[in-house]
Amino acid sequence: MANHKSSEKRIRSTKSRQILNKFQGKTVRNAIKKARAVTEQEELTKKLPGIVSMVDKLAKKNVIHKNKAANIKSKLMKKASAVKAKEKTE
Repeated sequence: MANHKSSEKRIRSTKSRQILNKFQGKTVRNAIKKARAVTEQEELTKKLPGIVSMVDKLAKKNVIHKNKAANIKSKLMKKASAVKAKEKTE
């Protein structure tokens, strides 16, 4: 157990940050799953800016790595263009 007041506080603050990070990460993962399941271009275009913003915030706070954030955004953009191309051909 901690011997100093500062280390006790650090343990408390780390625990609360961990809970918040876990919640935000799970929220983003769920949003990404829903976006990948979308087949209509209009709906995906509405959701995309919000998801990209959430991913950027997680990367900024070092919850996820910046390269992982870039990969996620890249895959979402690829999905969006594929849905757009599919709707054009139909």
